[in-house]
Amino acid sequence: MLYRRHFRIKALQGLYSWYTGSVENVPSGEKQLLQSVTKIYELFIWQLSFLVEVKSFAEMRIEENKQKFYPTEEDLDPKLNFVNNRLLNGLEQNADYKRKFAAFKANWGAEQEMVRKFYNKLRDSDFYTIYALNEHVSLEDDKRFLLKVIDLLLANFDSLKSFYEEKSVHFSDGYDLVNILLIKFVDTFPADFGVNSLLPDIYKTENGAGEEDIQFLKNLYRHVISRDDELTALLKEKTNNWDYDRVPLMDLILLKMAVVELLEMETVPVKVTLNEYIELAKYFSTPNSKTFVNGVLDRLIREFKEENKIKKIGRGLLE
Repeated sequence: MLYRRHFRIKALQGLYSWYTGSVENVPSGEKQLLQSVTKIYELFIWQLSFLVEVKSFAEMRIEENKQKFYPTEEDLDPKLNFVNNRLLNGLEQNADYKRKFAAFKANWGAEQEMVRKFYNKLRDSDFYTIYALNEHVSLEDDKRFLLKVIDLLLANFDSLKSFYEEKSVHFSDGYDLVNILLIKFVDTFPADFGVNSLLPDIYKTENGAGEEDIQFLKNLYRHVISRDDELTALLKEKTNNWDYDRVPLMDLILLKMAVVELLEMETVPVKVTLNEYIELAKYFSTPNSKTFVNGVLDRLIREFKEENKIKKIGRGLLE
């Protein structure tokens, strides 16, 4: 479910905690690192359950409106596209979802006011009105509607963000990432999803990829720490045009991670490593970091190739 970039980001966060002294030892840091990944998945289930809860709230509101002393025509003949949404109803009946919902102890019983506020925001949106009036809703229509709910409403719903901040620091840090995962899940939701279908796991499971992802994450974290003196000496040598002590810590961590990938990750293409760490520098460090990291890595890759230090398995991985 997560891509390698996401694991690089989690490793970067874990290593930043290590270098800033927030972690006592490597085993403890690694445990926290793996826990942070698990928390991403837990938040994913919570977010799915929130959408299901909003649908359930809508169902309850429809029934309440029918019981009014003077119900309107709309109360008696409500628009049902949202409560009939195939994806949300499929989730609600799915055994794997129910198991994970229970395992993570997701519960919105005490948060009905927040659910109500979100439902009202949803009802006020133009795209809800268009969706509600559609007389021939397909699965693709259901999916497009939910994609807008996530992108336009859920991503910026401060009440929910605050709720998660109180539950876990990992929830707060992972909110935006999980919304991206939700979009991916909705976009690829299959027509044959049923009671016994399995939700995607946090680690990819096909062909043993899940174990590879876990090992990739662990090795990236462990080897940067275990080879720190060697990596520091290498970078000091290759950054002699800059005052090493003034290079942002985040840049140094990114460069050390990239060197470990280049020299130790035999199945990761060189171009992928180069491009990934340039992108991470752009998002997680200073405005000048992208150019700095690009320049250092270009030089390192050229020299590593000349010294035959890069060993990759598979055609095209060295280029």
